[in-house]
Amino acid sequence: MKKGSKVMVCVTRQKTCERLIKVGQKLSTKLEGELKVVHVAKIGDNFLGNPDEGEALDYLFGISKTAGADMTVLRAEDVVEKLVDFADKNNIDIIVVGESPRSKGDENIIRQLEQRLPDVEIRVIPA
Repeated sequence: MKKGSKVMVCVTRQKTCERLIKVGQKLSTKLEGELKVVHVAKIGDNFLGNPDEGEALDYLFGISKTAGADMTVLRAEDVVEKLVDFADKNNIDIIVVGESPRSKGDENIIRQLEQRLPDVEIRVIPA
């Protein structure tokens, strides 16, 4: 970890992702770096039609703003590809992701990120 590191926090459509943003905020503050929060919606997912998910994203936008971060919502067929692309374009040094109870798919995403971004530190935050 170097001073001025760029930190990317990956969030889902759940208010519990607030904990990830707070971890990212502490990290970026400690490193005097930049914080970015990212959510990738799979093409075909209709989160605007679901009031709970829309409310959760709105909530996370607010938390991101309070943490001094921009929150970006992207759409993609391949979530990992989009995260890798975002990390590359933004010169990300550290990625913060959450571990979830149904971690089979998440572990796959984390493993793919580690393989595709070997120079980026991946921090998995327990649920």
